[in-house]
Amino acid sequence: MISRSHKRQSKSLSGKGQLSGEDERLLIQRVKAGDQKAFEAIFNHYVSRVYRQAFKFVGNEADAEDVVQEVFLLVYRKANSFLGKSEFSTWLYRLTANAALTKLRQRKKEKEVSLDEYMPKFRKDGHHLVRPVVDWTQDIYKHVAMKEFHQIIQQAMDQLSPMDKAVVVMSDMEEMSNPEISNNLGITVQAVKARLHRARLFLRGRLTNHLGYSPT
Repeated sequence: MISRSHKRQSKSLSGKGQLSGEDERLLIQRVKAGDQKAFEAIFNHYVSRVYRQAFKFVGNEADAEDVVQEVFLLVYRKANSFLGKSEFSTWLYRLTANAALTKLRQRKKEKEVSLDEYMPKFRKDGHHLVRPVVDWTQDIYKHVAMKEFHQIIQQAMDQLSPMDKAVVVMSDMEEMSNPEISNNLGITVQAVKARLHRARLFLRGRLTNHLGYSPT
């Protein structure tokens, strides 16, 4: 069982430098051969990064811990499936994203709302259905405090479908390119663009509605 002790374990590597590419390659070979100490070294080196990535997806410590446990269990069981065609960290991130998506899908679906409720709506002539359209984005912090702003966004993110949330996390938090997101999630670049566009419009609409404006 992987517990919150990972935070203490990861600190033990601080100040000792990062693993070189060759050191990492040798450790992975040893993990494939069933070397427990090599696995522990890989775990200690990557656990904080995996936890941070998982937390961005799932949004709470308990679920992030579960994702960490699942990821490193997969690393131990499926190390031989890593063929070295990509960076180990890339393979590990893909495992993290998939484990986080599974966790998100296990949650109750009541949290999800229809994105269409908060999407801009237009007349046949192309103009917004509701006027005036208020642009509050330039002085958002005059409306809400930073903490409240983050809470609103987190609540809205939790209402996205797991795949839409994953796309937003990867693009806006991890700063990945659309092709990288496509590769990690196994969907087309066009699907990434479409999901990202709709999700961003939804998040804007939710915040607009919270501030008392019409999202349409």
